[in-house]
Amino acid sequence: DPGADASLCGMAATGASGTNAVRYGTMRPNVLNLRVVLPDGRLLHTAGPGRQPRSRAAGYDLTSLFVGSEGTLGFLTQATLRLHPLPEATAVTIASFPSVGAAVACTVQVLQAAVPVARIGECPQPEVGVRVPVVEPNTASSHAEFLDEVMADACGRFSGMGLPVAATLLLELHGSRRSLDEQQQQTEEIVRQNGGSGLAWAEGQEERERLWSMRHNAWYAALALRPGCQGYSTDVCVPISRLPDVVVETKQDLQASNITGPMVGHVGDGNFHCILIFNSQDPEEAQRIHAFTQRLGRRALAAGGTCTGEHGVGLGKRALLQEELGPEGLDTLRSIKAALDPHNLMNPGKVL
Repeated sequence: DPGADASLCGMAATGASGTNAVRYGTMRPNVLNLRVVLPDGRLLHTAGPGRQPRSRAAGYDLTSLFVGSEGTLGFLTQATLRLHPLPEATAVTIASFPSVGAAVACTVQVLQAAVPVARIGECPQPEVGVRVPVVEPNTASSHAEFLDEVMADACGRFSGMGLPVAATLLLELHGSRRSLDEQQQQTEEIVRQNGGSGLAWAEGQEERERLWSMRHNAWYAALALRPGCQGYSTDVCVPISRLPDVVVETKQDLQASNITGPMVGHVGDGNFHCILIFNSQDPEEAQRIHAFTQRLGRRALAAGGTCTGEHGVGLGKRALLQEELGPEGLDTLRSIKAALDPHNLMNPGKVL
C-alpha cells in the first residue's frame, strides 16, 4: 500500500510498512527476491535468478539483508513480491474518540481480542497521528489507521469530508460475509467501551476508496496547515503494550514544545509518525524540531522499541542507531558494509 510518493523498491530499501501491514505484513515478509546492482557493477538476485520460494534455508538470507539497507549496499532494481487474494467482503469505518489515549487503547484492545483487522490506524489532526499494523489471522482480517485530532481536522478539511476534530481511528475488516458480521459486532463493542462514536460501515468500493484517499493524502493535508512551511516526517515503533503511553507522552511533548506535528500511524504494529511542519528559515524552530525528534527516538528506545519502524536511519538517527544496537551491532553492520562496498560508493555517510 504505497504512500504518496513511494516506489516498491524504495519501500523495500527502507523496510516500509503501510496501512495493510496489520493483516498482510510489512515489506520484509512480502519480498521474495530482489535484483540488486552491487557497488562493483555485478547483478545479484538475492534468492537466485527466477526463484520465489515462500521459505528457504539455503545460506544467509540475502533478501532480508537488502530490505531496509537504505541504498547503502546496492541499487534495488526489481522486486518479486507475494500476492494476496482479494477478500470476499470488506467494510471500513471511522470512529472518533475523546482523547488520543482512548483511540490508541481501543486499537490495543482490538488486537488483544484477536479481531482479525486488516487495517487499523489513527487519523492525524493538524498536530498528531499514529499508524499501526495488526496480527495476521487465518481467515479474516482488519486494518486500522490512527489520526490525532490535529491530523483528523487537517485531513477532513483537505479532503472536504468534514471529520470531527477528535482523535480518530480508521478501521478496515476483511473476510467472508459471515465472519465480517461477527468482526463488526466485536469491533463496535470495543469502540464503545473506549468512548468511541460515529461508527458507520462503508462496504461499497467507491466509498471505501474515498475514505482511504483521505488518509493517503495526510502528508499534503498536514502541509496545508502552514502554507509555505516545510514538512519533516519522523517515525518510531514500540511494543503494542507500550503504545498508548508513548503516544500520549509524544502528544504532550509536541504541545509543550509548541510544534505543529500531526500524528498518524499504522498503529496495528506499534508504528506511528509525526509530520512536523516548521519554518526552515527559523533556526530556533528548526532546533526545536531536531530536539523533539531525538527525544521521540529515545522515548521509543526506553519503551523497548526502535528509533524507526520504516522511515530509516539516514543521517538524522545515526546516534540513535548506536544506542539501539550497541557497539557490537554497529561493528557488525560496518563489517557487512565494508565487505560489499569497500570504496564506500553507496550512500556514503548514511546510516553508518
